[in-house]
Amino acid sequence: MTQAPASARSTVRRHDREIIALAVPAFGALVAEPLFVMVDSAIVGHLGTPQLAGLGVAAALLTTAVNIFVFLAYATTAAVARRVGAGDLPGAIRQGMDGIWLALLLGAAVIAAALPTAPGLVDLFGASDTAAPYAVTYLRISALGIPAMLVVLAATGVLRGLQDTRTPLYVAIGGFTANAALNAGLVYGAGLGIAGSAWGTAVAQWAMAAVYLAVVVRGARRHGTSLRPDAAGIRACAHAGAPLLVRTLSLRAVMLIATAVAARLGDTEVAAHQIVLTLWTLLAFALDAIAIAGQAIIGRYLGAEDAAGARAACRRMVQWGIVAGIVLGLLVIASRPLFIPLFTTDPEVKDALLPVLLVTALVQPVSGVVYVLDGVLMGAGDGPYLAGAMIVTLAVFAPVALLVPAWGGGLTAVWWTMALMMALRLATLWLRARSGRWIVTGATRA
Repeated sequence: MTQAPASARSTVRRHDREIIALAVPAFGALVAEPLFVMVDSAIVGHLGTPQLAGLGVAAALLTTAVNIFVFLAYATTAAVARRVGAGDLPGAIRQGMDGIWLALLLGAAVIAAALPTAPGLVDLFGASDTAAPYAVTYLRISALGIPAMLVVLAATGVLRGLQDTRTPLYVAIGGFTANAALNAGLVYGAGLGIAGSAWGTAVAQWAMAAVYLAVVVRGARRHGTSLRPDAAGIRACAHAGAPLLVRTLSLRAVMLIATAVAARLGDTEVAAHQIVLTLWTLLAFALDAIAIAGQAIIGRYLGAEDAAGARAACRRMVQWGIVAGIVLGLLVIASRPLFIPLFTTDPEVKDALLPVLLVTALVQPVSGVVYVLDGVLMGAGDGPYLAGAMIVTLAVFAPVALLVPAWGGGLTAVWWTMALMMALRLATLWLRARSGRWIVTGATRA
């Protein structure tokens, strides 16, 4: 009579160990990524305000250019994990190499577009006459590192699919350290100014890419996998990533609309909005770490044709998402007295922040489930549904958010529309998870 409960407890413990083993290093690697920009800002900030302003514009453009291709990590993780579950390690490595080749091709295309258009892009972002030359310099030099950044995304996906999130953490720490040392040495030691910061970042990114490539190439040789580009495989990677690109662009549109609406409300509101958005991003890293574990674990179960295991893992990760969301929400409320003074001393901004932080805290349990289910469906290769669901969410969110000023709503109303957006995502993802249509087993998703 006690055997079934004991077996169930054993299964839960196994899922917990897997989630922790993958999610904790993934969180560390995710947090390390924005530290690159922070280091650049800290070093360049001592050169002068125009240089720092130029860096801000260029960094925003670079971050956008790279983040829209985050599907290189997501799609590769799912595809590689399926092959791992099916016991086809050579096929898993081959799948990963196709993703890396696609990253190199996309990176070359972005460089070709970014170098001649850099001045126009900087002007489009409204850089001042004094900041614009610095922004163009930083953008053109740093753009040379974009192929490396995309290779890092794809190779990270390979290792996550192989159930390894520790190596990306170590590489991220090494890259952060190298970036800091190179920036300090080139900006001040060599006297290159903002150009030195850009070169330091580009070199650090290529060093990270080289480490990743060495790891993947070693695995390919061990399993007798060809390193040559395969046109059919690269096209398959692009086909699998296209829906995730649509999803990412739709999600970024949500953030841009929210920021644009906040900007129309006044300087106090947009300042408070930017602070909350920074916190929102940090919270997202914590929840995304569980989603990354979901991508790897679900892909492996489906590749092994273990539909029951995939369902059980999904249920357990949803529970993790709920608990993590509750804990993060409580931390937001408890840390308000410490968090707010770090960013502002303006009493008006502080007053605007308080109710918005409460909304943010209340939304976290919903966000926890959304991120987990997002990861589950990505791991299942259910990209077309994710794209469609996000387009529907954007279509509902956009008119509601844009009407906030007309209705006389303030920043709190803007963030209630963000809560609406997360609720819509929860509804669409939950319906898909309940339907079971995402469960397609086998080494590839037909």
